[in-house]
Amino acid sequence: FQQAFTIMDQNRDGFIDKADLRDTFAALGRLNVKNEELEEMVKEAPGPINFTVFLTMFGEKLKGTDPEETILNAFKIFDPEGKGHIKADYIKEMLMTQADRFSQEEINQMFAAFPPDVSGNLDYKNLCYVITHGEEKD
Repeated sequence: FQQAFTIMDQNRDGFIDKADLRDTFAALGRLNVKNEELEEMVKEAPGPINFTVFLTMFGEKLKGTDPEETILNAFKIFDPEGKGHIKADYIKEMLMTQADRFSQEEINQMFAAFPPDVSGNLDYKNLCYVITHGEEKD
């Protein structure tokens, strides 16, 4: 979350404001964001968006994510034997060639956050837990 905040805090002043949001959208390839849209985003915060406010807002948004079981079931499609892990090369190929395709950068980000084990497997059960609970299992 700290990395995400730092990426969005384009001017590195410790706060995310409209200019930071505009720059973040530009970095993602969306250049013509309306001022009103940016204002609406900033208004969602109770005040200036520092890291603590960012975490609080992000946590509130995550409450609306799919339940852990739903996300696990999506991964289980690629794991018919129910092992709890998927070959990293296989999931990479599927994510880059099917439906809403991931870019190489998105794949790199995923594997940086959730690296495959020494056998080249992605522990999707742990990944799902982190997505829905925000911290790794012991």
